[in-house]
Amino acid sequence: MAYGQKILKGDAYKRAAIKRRHIRIRKRINGTAERPRLVVTRSNRHIVAQVIDDLKGHTLASASTLDASIRGGEGDKSTQAKQVGALVAERAKAAGVEAVVFDRGGNQYAGRIAALADAAREAGLKF
Repeated sequence: MAYGQKILKGDAYKRAAIKRRHIRIRKRINGTAERPRLVVTRSNRHIVAQVIDDLKGHTLASASTLDASIRGGEGDKSTQAKQVGALVAERAKAAGVEAVVFDRGGNQYAGRIAALADAAREAGLKF
């Protein structure tokens, strides 16, 4: 019997690929006190954005579609991602953060990820 890595299928393969890409991205991207990391986590239903200082290991600001202000909102998932982007930018600015490095979390920079990033930029967060 051969020992090796199990071949994944379907959604498990997709999740493993996203995880591999995220690890590869994190080799280059680190959040500091001056420029914390804006990391985006996306599921089929929700999206979460966090501003993290990796040196201290603290989350400075966060927002998601699970927040009370967005949860029952109108519109599709891209519209909700825009609301999350604007909310996380507002909370980050309140925490004293002006500029961030963007971590797309292994996801493709399109659709909801791009909508969140654009809304955060429009709200005054610098990438």
